[in-house]
This record gives sequence, C-alpha cells and structure tokens, in this order.
Amino acid sequence: MSMAHPVLVLGIGNVLMQDDGAGVHAAQEFASEDDSVRVLDGGTLGLSLLPDVESCRALIVFDAAMFGAEPGSVRTFAGAEMDAQLSGKKNTVHEVALFDLLATAELLGSKPALRALIGVQPECVDWGLKPTPAVATAIPHMRRAARELIERWAS
Repeated sequence: MSMAHPVLVLGIGNVLMQDDGAGVHAAQEFASEDDSVRVLDGGTLGLSLLPDVESCRALIVFDAAMFGAEPGSVRTFAGAEMDAQLSGKKNTVHEVALFDLLATAELLGSKPALRALIGVQPECVDWGLKPTPAVATAIPHMRRAARELIERWAS
C-alpha cells in the first residue's frame, strides 16, 4: 500500500441513538490505537465523504448492522459480501447513504477494491448517549477485526 494513509476507517451512526452510534464509538477508540490509518467519524454519513473514499486504497466501515444475530454479535462483511449487505433491506438512514456513497464511487471508478463493513448487531436504537452493555462489550471485537483486516490486506 503506497499512499501515506491507504486505509480509511470510517465510523458511522448516530451517537444520540444508543447502539446506532456503535460505529462512531469504535472508530474513536480505534483512532487512539492506530495512527497508521486515517480514521473519520462519518456520523450519519453523506456524499460529502466521497473524496475521502475515492482517495483511499482500502476502506473499513464500523456500523451497527442488522443481520439477525444476538445483540452484540460482530460480523465482518468483506468485498461483495459488504455490497450485498448494504443492498438489502435498509434499517437506518445511514445504510442508504453508505450504499449511495459506494455506488457513486463505483460509477466514478474509484470504489476501493479492498472494503469491509464490520457490523455489530444492535439491541436498542432509542434515544440515549451510550450503547447497551451487549454492544459496548462488542466494540473491542470490532476494533480487533479491523486490525486483522489491515494486517491481511498489507501482506
């Protein structure tokens, strides 16, 4: 990987909605652990992040994701599997925006070939500033999954 920060780690979600903010919390914690990658708080996302996605070689997105598992379960969706997860039924506004963001990057020929969504199954997305205990416990697992991907992609 030849760029100064070829990997973009993007945390998305709404930190005012308990588990929906898990991606942002994971990214904030990851930023303090690894300065070799670029980490952004994408919040509730938008196409304004397109230049950031276009300029990276590899993309990792942290987010709450509905995949029918127990709350706090972590799953990595890589490459086409990420695309399939995002193209299915949308449960949050930022899933729509993330799908649109990657679709736009693809149309422009700049969609990262190396990409992954590291999702955590939410328990509650009602008003609240902290994730539920199940999701809070899963955030270190999300960060570990990102480190493993980065290591694999670098080799």
